[in-house]
Amino acid sequence: MAHAEGGYYVPHFSFWPIFGGVALTSMAAGASIYLNGSDWGFTVMMIGVALTLLLMAGWFANVIRESVSGLYNTQVDRSFRWGMMWFIFSEVMFFGAFFGALFYARMLSVPWISGADPSTARFLWDSVTLNWPTAGPAYAALDWEPMGAWPLPTINTLILLTSGVMLTISHHALKAGQRGKSTIFMWITVLLGSLFLGLQAYEYYEAYQHLNLRLDTGIYGSTFFMLTGFHGFHVLIGTVTLLVIALRLMAGHFTPDNHFGYEAAAWYWHFVDVVWLGLYIFVYVI
Repeated sequence: MAHAEGGYYVPHFSFWPIFGGVALTSMAAGASIYLNGSDWGFTVMMIGVALTLLLMAGWFANVIRESVSGLYNTQVDRSFRWGMMWFIFSEVMFFGAFFGALFYARMLSVPWISGADPSTARFLWDSVTLNWPTAGPAYAALDWEPMGAWPLPTINTLILLTSGVMLTISHHALKAGQRGKSTIFMWITVLLGSLFLGLQAYEYYEAYQHLNLRLDTGIYGSTFFMLTGFHGFHVLIGTVTLLVIALRLMAGHFTPDNHFGYEAAAWYWHFVDVVWLGLYIFVYVI
């Protein structure tokens, strides 16, 4: 059973860590296999997704029960905060890799291949001239269009920024002891996050059906969908997390002085907002 030892909370035996390892490995391996052309990889990936959702529901339910039962102290709270900060740092590095790939393709690879050094380029691609956005020399004759900043990406930017404002109002209301107001603005945040996801799904539909812009449309298609797709996945996770927080607010789990679960979700959501601003500028506008 869970108990306190030396003033620090020691959890009971849990199978969730090894369960999570199996779930995440299945999801990552299945995605890799599917992207490399094997259809059965999609099945493995979806099994991994289902197991990951079960992991999140089960493990976080345990943590919530332990928290509301009063098992945690200030040392545990400090550990949670450090853990969340390192997690967000790892997410910064994750998106940094994709932004780095975008920068390398736009600022280095494309100019080099398209003839920055004509004496070299003519031996590589027969003096093909490329300008960003491009699908690359192999797709030079492909009929496709890049995704513009108007209207959907701009509308989604306003929606996501507004959701951040609503979340901040909710947080200040919670710290002021106004649980009803905090709950209302949290639900507004959840609705805005859901709206963002719906519009992004419609944007993808437009890209595939009318712009012929696909994941396999060369370097532009791959970087566009990897950056926006992973961001959309993070918005989905954040929306589900905020939904749980909204339900916990209604159940009275948080107090003005003790609400780290709320704060962790808010940190994550604001991080998602900042990443989207970078995406909007460097993927859609510039």
